[in-house]
Amino acid sequence: MSVPQNPTRRRTLQAAGATVLAAGLSGLTARTAAAEPAGGHHTPVPKLVTYPRPSTMPTNTSFKVRVRSVPDGEWQTLDIWRPQLEEINADTGSGKVYNSSMVYFDFRGPVELEIIYVPGGTTKARVRPDALGITPELLGDTMRFTLETPKDIVVQVNDLVFDCLHIITNRVDPHPPAADDPDVIYFGPGEHTVPGNVLTVPSGKTVHLAGGAVLKAQVFFKNVEKAALTGHGMLNAGPGGILCEGSKNIRVRDVIIMNPNGYAGTFGMSENVHVTKARSFSSKGNGDGFDVFSSTDITFDGCFMRNSDDCFAIYCHRWDYYGDTRDITIKNCTLWADVAHPINVGTHGNSDNPETIENLVIQNLDILDHREPQLNYQGCIALNVGDSNLLKTVRIEDIRIEDFRWGQVIYMKVMYNTKYNTSVGRGISDVYVKNLSYTGTHAQPSLFLGYDADHAIDGVTFENLVINGTVVADTMKKPTWYYTTDTVQWYANEHVTHLKFLTTAEAAAL
Repeated sequence: MSVPQNPTRRRTLQAAGATVLAAGLSGLTARTAAAEPAGGHHTPVPKLVTYPRPSTMPTNTSFKVRVRSVPDGEWQTLDIWRPQLEEINADTGSGKVYNSSMVYFDFRGPVELEIIYVPGGTTKARVRPDALGITPELLGDTMRFTLETPKDIVVQVNDLVFDCLHIITNRVDPHPPAADDPDVIYFGPGEHTVPGNVLTVPSGKTVHLAGGAVLKAQVFFKNVEKAALTGHGMLNAGPGGILCEGSKNIRVRDVIIMNPNGYAGTFGMSENVHVTKARSFSSKGNGDGFDVFSSTDITFDGCFMRNSDDCFAIYCHRWDYYGDTRDITIKNCTLWADVAHPINVGTHGNSDNPETIENLVIQNLDILDHREPQLNYQGCIALNVGDSNLLKTVRIEDIRIEDFRWGQVIYMKVMYNTKYNTSVGRGISDVYVKNLSYTGTHAQPSLFLGYDADHAIDGVTFENLVINGTVVADTMKKPTWYYTTDTVQWYANEHVTHLKFLTTAEAAAL
């Protein structure tokens, strides 16, 4: 049985804000499905938790969505949220903003989803990433499918790019922070603001956004240690999502960052930052996801990013950030770039005191889309070094790239882009790409461009590169005068040395 609602109580809590949310908040405001005892404390842990959308937050009307625990849970209707997304006009350079749809909920054990496309005319439906292998049952304009474990997915009807449904899911948190915990800055369900629209987090404190909470502010970690941002709530608008400067041992987990006025997250001159299952949607210009500057030991794990600029960008010096960038990991993420790159590395640095980006790991990604008309800003994964940066020791592994709208699979360039750079990059070296696959027809030729003999690309190895089902290797059957890159219509100039394409067996024999 569902836990009954008390609408008056819920509205009171939403209006009052974090201060009055001292007792039993999540149990009173979240809609929950049948629960079972947990552990020795006999605390009810629900199988399914959904959250109301504050009436002040905009919605969209293209989809109706219900969810239930299987095999016999009661159907619960999900509130629809409205992320906004952008498309660039290649003729004018102007951007058009589209309304899209999103739902989110928590569960444990399998759940069944029922989705109705309200405008009608549904002829096909697709659940992405394709690698999940989810084929929805389609009955007219109604789709049904099951999720066994929490995933972040996109449901597309008739291949529509913007009028689609994003489904964000979390595991049920059996032990959420208490509202009266002195080490927690707690925001319960409802919309919240803070003075100046910036929440500065002290050392040792956790900002917790409960499910259904919307904080219209930037969360700022400034020269602090052992602080966190957690919860199944949302950051909305404000000057930006997360700003982390000069800080150490920072944790971000589960939050949704919706339509910030700038980057979803900026991490500058920071150390030991772990961002787990954060999600980002953006539509404004320069609407990057998460950008790293002059930082060490930064990990992004399990994030879902749909952005109107780079989903991830890894740099050295820019603005007031100085120093090398090292030990950066991006793994288990799903990326959709409506503008620019899913991943971009190396543009910004310090020409006066050259810096290095090294030990970069990019692992187990699903790249759903990439659309960028400008040739110089293409590449699902772009290694573009300028400003005297040196990029070295890069491991790219288990990357699944679905057919995108416009761009390149991979792009490597030692560059002097006068729009952003004051000097040419020093070079790129020691890049190993393993198990990268692309399936589609829209990719432009991938480019590998060294600047000159002293600013070159050296030591790039592909192992088990699969393009539309074909393994690309130096030993594959081809005319003897062809380069391996000719077989997939890629291009490497004379300043790219020691470029290799291996099968898995050939790599194992080395």
